[in-house]
Amino acid sequence: MSAPRADFPLLAAQPSLVYLDSAATAQKPRVVIDAIRDYYETANANPHRGAYKLSGAATDAYHGARREIARFLGAADADTLIFTRGTTEAMNLLATAWGHQHVHRGDRVVVTRMEHHANFVPWQQLARDVGAEFRICELTDDGRIDMDQLRLLVTANTKVVAFGHVSNALGTINDVREIVKIAHAIGAVAFCDGAQGAPHLRVEFDALGVDAYAFSGHKMLGPMGIGGVIARRALLESTHPYQFGGDMIEFVFDGDSTWNTLPHKFEAGTPNVEGAVGLAAAVRYLDGIDMDNVRAHEVELTRYALAQLATIDGMQLFGPAAAEARSGVVSFNLSDIHPHDLSTMLDVDGVCVRAGHHCAQPLMRAIHQTATVRASFYVYNTAADVDALVASLRRAHARFHAHAG
Repeated sequence: MSAPRADFPLLAAQPSLVYLDSAATAQKPRVVIDAIRDYYETANANPHRGAYKLSGAATDAYHGARREIARFLGAADADTLIFTRGTTEAMNLLATAWGHQHVHRGDRVVVTRMEHHANFVPWQQLARDVGAEFRICELTDDGRIDMDQLRLLVTANTKVVAFGHVSNALGTINDVREIVKIAHAIGAVAFCDGAQGAPHLRVEFDALGVDAYAFSGHKMLGPMGIGGVIARRALLESTHPYQFGGDMIEFVFDGDSTWNTLPHKFEAGTPNVEGAVGLAAAVRYLDGIDMDNVRAHEVELTRYALAQLATIDGMQLFGPAAAEARSGVVSFNLSDIHPHDLSTMLDVDGVCVRAGHHCAQPLMRAIHQTATVRASFYVYNTAADVDALVASLRRAHARFHAHAG
């Protein structure tokens, strides 16, 4: 079940555009744009700070959005959803606020080889700063986490296991519950980068057992500049805030201060109300499709894409062979055409893909590539988009080798 292209103003205005870069950012449906406009036209004020009716309306819009988004992600305690600018800020919040308080010299921090830099570098730098041991779990030949190695790496001195729900570079879907089980067996916490999981899979935070789950709104049909992290209440309440200012304060004395309750404790300053309202509209739109249908549609498209791409001479595909084992992400290289050149050639045909290391340089080294081309599918894509991609790749391959010859 795909979403009507007409629901997305940018796509509707450009009928020939083939947008295959949703893993970077998704297009926005009209309902999201309308929700943001309606907020500014009817309820715009600074929340929390005013006793007047309009400020109350802004406060209601902001926290009403929080409740909707928490419900969508399967968190019963909405106040444990901390809004951030996105997954990158959320992972930095965890590494900075929780990490510097709980990780010490001699402790171990474990990440995986497939992590986006936003879930790799913060933990790398934390370990360097405090003198902890930073260990990387390697991958199997088909682009999955080596779970046997992970079990060996997670030892008694491990404090945190940080991993992605879905690889942005390979599309690999990881077994969150099993990773959590491994971490919790020795008392470590499990922090999950859900940037590529929340848009494509049904997320049930309370059932997953993970200690914190981060996400980005712009990858799930919402606006840029809004996302968040859901974490266990006990973890958040025992963690010091990492930004100070308005709203997160309870009392300020001359020599010390005390902090507000959740979620305010971690949301210093004027909040991004328009972002929260827009993201709430996005999750309502996804609810209308149903996340099970989102997943089924992507599996079907990905299976078709893998089969069609495999028929092209010189094609090298990366990641799990089965569509069921990955999200709507297909990474590949074609013959000896540099990924950046290939992306530019596809753009001439109106096919939008991503080329580069995808903020996953440690992963690129593991698969012996400096870069790949990545096509990523979402609710508005169809088999016709796959056909357009394949046809454009065939033309690019023919032009390149004709010129080379």
